[in-house]
Amino acid sequence: MSEEKSLNFIEEIIEADLKSGKYQSIVTRFPPEPNGYLHIGHATSICLNFGLSKRFGGYTNLRFDDTNPVTEETEYVESIKQDVAWLGFEWKNELYASDYFEQLYGFAVKLIEKGFAYVDDLSAEEIASLKGSHTEPGKDSPYRNRSIEENLRLFSEMRAGKYKDGEKVLRARIDMAHPNMLMRDPIIYRIKHAHHHRTGDAWCIYPMYDFAHGQSDSIEHVTHSICTLEFVPHRELYDWFIEKLEIFPSHQYEFARRNLTYTVMSKRKLLQLVNDKHVDGWDDPRMPTISGMRRRGYTPEAFRDFCDRVGIAKRENIVDVGLLEFCVREHLNKIALRRMVVFDPLKVVLTNYEEVLGEVEMLVGEDNPEDPNSATREIPFGRELYIERDDFMENPPKKFFRLFPGGMVRLKHAYIIKCDEVVKDEAGQITELRCTYIPESKSGNDTSGINVKGTLHWVSANNNVTAEVRLYDRLFKVEDPSSEEGDFKDYINPNSLDVVATVYAEPALKNARMDDRYQFLRKGYFTLDTKDTYGRLVFNRTVTLKDGWAKEQKKSS
Repeated sequence: MSEEKSLNFIEEIIEADLKSGKYQSIVTRFPPEPNGYLHIGHATSICLNFGLSKRFGGYTNLRFDDTNPVTEETEYVESIKQDVAWLGFEWKNELYASDYFEQLYGFAVKLIEKGFAYVDDLSAEEIASLKGSHTEPGKDSPYRNRSIEENLRLFSEMRAGKYKDGEKVLRARIDMAHPNMLMRDPIIYRIKHAHHHRTGDAWCIYPMYDFAHGQSDSIEHVTHSICTLEFVPHRELYDWFIEKLEIFPSHQYEFARRNLTYTVMSKRKLLQLVNDKHVDGWDDPRMPTISGMRRRGYTPEAFRDFCDRVGIAKRENIVDVGLLEFCVREHLNKIALRRMVVFDPLKVVLTNYEEVLGEVEMLVGEDNPEDPNSATREIPFGRELYIERDDFMENPPKKFFRLFPGGMVRLKHAYIIKCDEVVKDEAGQITELRCTYIPESKSGNDTSGINVKGTLHWVSANNNVTAEVRLYDRLFKVEDPSSEEGDFKDYINPNSLDVVATVYAEPALKNARMDDRYQFLRKGYFTLDTKDTYGRLVFNRTVTLKDGWAKEQKKSS
């Protein structure tokens, strides 16, 4: 029996809370702002929050932090829901911070009534100028000591639309000399005359994230509010609001953000890549977005395995993208259907193979040799075949186990063949190989007694389907483009996409489905493109069969 995996620090906290009777069950939440597409960093948070409620009993809410109408769109809401569901998780409640706008407004009124909030007429620039520094205390706003009655009136007028954007804000009254800069009378409401994707024009004042977040957690009785490390300074304010409002004491816990090598995780930088046309949208298969990686052929199982292997910690670090690629190879090796596809064809003519008029010899191949219950498919074989051009060398070096003049190889699922003659055009380019096949060497029934070291994939020259393949590689040339000098876009890998306009595939691929995963023998793992097929088959390479990146980097250095 294998040892149970040790608990991470958040799991230890939850286990202690349950044992002490502090909570009977736990409630977590995943609270994205619908202002962009989710990326693999969000996948870590999704797996963590949903995984905790699954492990310890309880549930997870999906709550959209939609408090900024200027940047939020329904398109992003739908994409986020699709991503979470695709990862294999079910939320108990689909909620929105906007569901609580009336309640949050009431909380703000309560703070005013208790003397803990005031309306300020200063501009954003003036507020910033009075904030002080880490070594100097801030200065009070001249409007800080307005009466409760005046603040209630002004706040009501803000809601009624009497004032323009930026003309007034509501601030918490805490301490302008507080060592935590976020506690120096933070803004909790601002005026924005903007159409909201759910509430329309019903509101023209909107709560700030720091005010909406903790109170939304409290309303939902979230027991463990899990954030990334940049929110550590916000925890004190989170607790202050809950204490002053005397509401359910949700508590915030932080874990380290996980960055990935050879990419960027900033929504702002990802948006630049999209807007500047360096990529083909948010779901470009080179993007670290969940939708992009899904289009590239990554599987939810591989994502979950990666997040589990990476775990969570209290210190930020960069995770090698090679680990993610390893996880996807591991899963695809188990599920991918094997198919033969020739990218750069060289014709082979079997001079001693006689085709019966109107008949095609159908050979049999396993769909997946890793699966004991794998189905099989038929593969047409004939006198004329295609092999990969680089599987033949006229003057091979030692230990070249592919085809050469006088050499013999096995064709996968078929026969052993011998190269007898090389045909060239007037320019000296090889156009055709004339070979003989060994009839007694048929795969699965080989009585020839001949042993060969090389096995090649192939397709029938007269019975195949054509397709386009897109070979995706890492988007950046350097491990951490954000830390390099200059513009991060200067480090984009110019070879991150190579399009092979026409490849030749066995006919079984004609029935390819979007949800299927394929291993093109000796080429890599591929999936049918979900977006851009133009009426023809287009396949995206998910990942190579082996990690060749390190070797290529050494060559170029």
